[in-house]
Amino acid sequence: MKNDFSSPDILDALIVALGGKENITHVTHCATRLRLVLVDNAKIQTGVIEHLEHVKGVFTVGDQLQIIYGAGRVNIVCQALKDKLQLAENSEYVSQQRQNILQRFVKSVSDVFVEIMPSILAAALLMGLTSLLTTKGIFGARTIVEIFPQISGINKIISIASSGIFALLPMVVAWSATRRYGGRPALGLAIGAIMVHPGLVDAFSAASGNATVETISLLGLPVELVGFQGGIIIALMIGFTVAWLDKFFNRTLPDIIKFVLSPMLTILLSSLLLFTIIGPFGRMLGEVITGSLLWMAEYLGIFGYMIFAAVQQLIVITGLHHTFGAIEGQLLASTGRDFLNPLMSVALMGQGGAVLGYMLLHRKNKQVYTLCISAFTSILFGISEPALFGVTLKYRFPLLAGCLAGATGAAWVYISKLTAVGYGTTALPGITIVDPANNGHMNYIIAHLLALVAGALLTCIFGKIAVLKAK
Repeated sequence: MKNDFSSPDILDALIVALGGKENITHVTHCATRLRLVLVDNAKIQTGVIEHLEHVKGVFTVGDQLQIIYGAGRVNIVCQALKDKLQLAENSEYVSQQRQNILQRFVKSVSDVFVEIMPSILAAALLMGLTSLLTTKGIFGARTIVEIFPQISGINKIISIASSGIFALLPMVVAWSATRRYGGRPALGLAIGAIMVHPGLVDAFSAASGNATVETISLLGLPVELVGFQGGIIIALMIGFTVAWLDKFFNRTLPDIIKFVLSPMLTILLSSLLLFTIIGPFGRMLGEVITGSLLWMAEYLGIFGYMIFAAVQQLIVITGLHHTFGAIEGQLLASTGRDFLNPLMSVALMGQGGAVLGYMLLHRKNKQVYTLCISAFTSILFGISEPALFGVTLKYRFPLLAGCLAGATGAAWVYISKLTAVGYGTTALPGITIVDPANNGHMNYIIAHLLALVAGALLTCIFGKIAVLKAK
């Protein structure tokens, strides 16, 4: 992508609309949004920003101004703006101090998973690919590997790559969490290695009763030597703990012994806490979350699915959706399947249908047509922010139509028992991680088409009603 944000005119126009250089204290980004913390939000010229080149939406969440640029482009804008402003390194701390406890918690969890999402996405797509290659009934009675045995070696490597990433995901999460909370990342990696140590009984084998678990006495407390495979929530908690201890010992120990004792004490205390408090509590918390979701699926049935899909894109608007990564990871580790992923995907596609419906209502308006095409293209690749902030939320009734359409698609997800074997991707790329069972790929397409068509039809209907009321 051409770096057309190096132009001083474009950057200067953005900075002026933000209230000037002195009004900007922090600049960062996520997958699609430029996130800024300003001294005085009253100085923001929202109307000006909305009409700047490539901007697809502007809104405020908590103390953050968020500007939608889209995947890829937002990285370029953020780096160019950082280079231009040369912000102090402590700007992140200033940003956090202005947020309440809930905002800081949500943002920190979001930051942990945004950092490692490329590896999760790679693992999910590779897992979907090997599932596609080894499942019977998709292209006939035999699997693709059986039809073309010469690719069996390639499939084996794909399987090792995907399962290897997921097997060591707690290590990756612990590393990212430690880094995010201000500790030395290498210590997070070390505690993550302890979590999946080969000397511990594999957590999945222990849960299935296929392995004998050794129990030791730790200061009179019985402790089971079981690994923490799949312990995403535990990895988050222990990463925070490692970071806190690392900073504490670096701050309090004398310089002469700090270099040696600080990392040793950090790992020792973290390990003790991992096996005695954090691990058991994290397991219980993970079981509660997974159990609650499974309860929703079992007892609320189709209505639970529809409600979740109806509100999921509203959660995206708040920015809380990144926390789903921990929940999906825990669900996948506990059950081997993720039923939330297709629900989030059809919720996304409902907004895509709403965008197409709004485009049909204004098909003679070239500006609206261009905006909707761009937003819908992002939807196809799993990114809904341009559609939400550029079209559906902006004009309100398409947002409602999209939410109802997502619920329509979710109904089919429930009826067809559609699930995924990974997470981290939706829409077109999401088809690669669909569980092939129960004609999964065909049902994935049907569910998305239902959401798409329902979104377009409901938007056209709501739009016509709005016109009639206005007369």
